[in-house]
Amino acid sequence: MWPGANDQVNATAVDPAVVARAYERSGAARWWLDPADFERALAASVAHASIDRVEPLDVARYVAGLHLEDLALAVACAAGLDRAWDHFVREYRPALYRAADAIDPTGGARELADALYADLYGLASGEGERRSLLRHFHARSRLATWLRAVLAQRYVDAVRGRRRFDPLPDEEAAGALRARPVATAEESRFAALIESALAAALAALAPRDRLRVSMYYAQNLTLAEIGRLVGEHEATVSRQLSRTRRDLRASMAERLRDEHGLNDSAIDECFRAAMRDPGRLDLSELVSPLPGSKIGAPDRSS
Repeated sequence: MWPGANDQVNATAVDPAVVARAYERSGAARWWLDPADFERALAASVAHASIDRVEPLDVARYVAGLHLEDLALAVACAAGLDRAWDHFVREYRPALYRAADAIDPTGGARELADALYADLYGLASGEGERRSLLRHFHARSRLATWLRAVLAQRYVDAVRGRRRFDPLPDEEAAGALRARPVATAEESRFAALIESALAAALAALAPRDRLRVSMYYAQNLTLAEIGRLVGEHEATVSRQLSRTRRDLRASMAERLRDEHGLNDSAIDECFRAAMRDPGRLDLSELVSPLPGSKIGAPDRSS
């Protein structure tokens, strides 16, 4: 079910004639989108817009002002319809990469843009229902605008997360923000433990998972290039890489706990130490490129 902003969505009724006109205007039929799914998305958007309004919402006028084609595409993608996903990847991936490069010209936002695809596609919940981030798109703005906003917020959150662990600068020291603190004995030990745990976790990966990691991190291939090589859809590659990252972290935490006797607090500090200063830690060196998988210099612009 397409979710609403809150329980109001269950009480929000949209006139069937309004729904029918909106469905036709949206071009939803080209995605083979179930009209019931589209109607639920409209109801969710209406409920979301009604939350803070004192005056009753003119539903017909509100629906007419939505970006209905974008809404239909978002609903179809959230439903996992291949035709819609092919269109989404073709039309929105370049724009998302351009937005990532505008946010961080050094390429720091590119991985966030790639990882965003997994959340947009959605992973199955415990009940088997797919939970796509696109279910939060209500079509009051253009889909491209909404995607840029989501990417920008994730980048800000990532920067804030890193800065939480940065040491405070000495106000009287010139250039203190650029100085890297000398690692303590404990931090050096943590770095060595992280490297050992990561190497072991990578070695334990299934061959296909290791291949994707090697192509993405060691060879800098795009999701599309990896998909063509391994015979998977680009969104599938993104989902599998996200799952592998989670599995690696869980495996590393288990090794740090079982083999080195670290408690949860010490394990968290290990990961934080690696974020502050990775030192010699280089994933491209720990993942040995597989023979025959290198395919020239990739073009990361598309």
